[in-house]
Parts: sequence; structure tokens; C-alpha cells
Amino acid sequence: MKRTLRHLLSIGLLGLSLSAGSQAADQVRAEEIVGGRCFLCHGLKGESASAVFPRLAGQHAEYIAKQLADFKSGKRASETMKPQVEDLTPAEMKALGQFFEAKVVGPRKARDAELLSVGKYIFERGNQFSGLAACASCHGPKGLGTPQLPRLAGQHPRYIEDQLKQFNKRERTNDNAVMHTIASKLTELETHAVAEYIATLD
Repeated sequence: MKRTLRHLLSIGLLGLSLSAGSQAADQVRAEEIVGGRCFLCHGLKGESASAVFPRLAGQHAEYIAKQLADFKSGKRASETMKPQVEDLTPAEMKALGQFFEAKVVGPRKARDAELLSVGKYIFERGNQFSGLAACASCHGPKGLGTPQLPRLAGQHPRYIEDQLKQFNKRERTNDNAVMHTIASKLTELETHAVAEYIATLD
């Protein structure tokens, strides 16, 4: 009985060791991919110095992997991303997601207090007069999202605005069912204000 227990424990420890080794290898591969291509637009740590490209630091690993798969399949159209993901395997996409999720990005400092108050209102309460749902109802009170819904906190305002406009025009071809309805009800002021507010969340 003791021998059987020791044998089972040995197998379990071996499995954990192999799993840890595999995860370490995946992260090394992720670093290679980031250093070879992703950093050009998204930065080495997902900080993205350009407002045109999204910050990936702190984003949910599952969400990143799904978006990469959607770029590869064409479900999410992008002339920029399509060639970047064509040779990625599902395991590499998962590893990239885990790599960026572990990074930290800070919030943007508040600028226009009055504009931010409008954005905060829309984010937390929506607009009952236009039927606009609150962003927080799906993305959480702090914009942290879920593995299925993106983290918004700390994202570049320009990128948020661009995505909302793409959803409104149905130019973003994935995750469109709910977001088109949301984006189509936002005024230009509300879009700008909520994007500015989201950037200040941490």
C-alpha cells in the first residue's frame, strides 16, 4: 500500500514537473514572438506607446488568444494583423495571451474633469433616454472585464473610440452582435467622454 502511494505521488510530481517545464518553454516561445514582431506595435510589455494600437498588458489571456484566432481565421478582419498571425499555433496564441496578461499597465492621468464626469456617467449608468446600456454592466465597475469580455481599464482612448466606430459601422467583424447595438446609440460626445474615462481606470 505504501509503495503504491509513493508510486502515485512520484507520478503526480513528475506530471507537475513536466507541466511546469512545458509552461516555461511556452513563455520562452512567447517572448521570442513578442520580441520578433508584436513589440513593433504593442511594445515589449504590451504597453503600446502609440494610441493607434491597443495596450495588451493585463488583458485576459483567453481573450487575447481568441482575438488572435479570429484574426487568423478572418472572422476579425485586419490587413495589419492577418499576416502576423498566419503561422501561429493555438498553443502559441495561448502562450502570448498568458505573457501579456502577466504584464502591468498603469492608468492615464485625468485631464478634462467635466468630460470625465460625462464618461463616468455613461460607463456606470448608460443613457436611459437613448436606451444605452452601461459599459460596467458587461465589463465590470472598474472595466476589468472577464476571460470572454475584454479588460478596458487603462486602454488608449483613441483605440477605444476607433473600435466603437468600427462596431457602429460593422467594420469590426467579430463580437459585433451586442457591441453594434451599444455603439450605434452613442453620440460623438459620449464616445469621446467614455473613452477618456476608461483610460483613467486601473
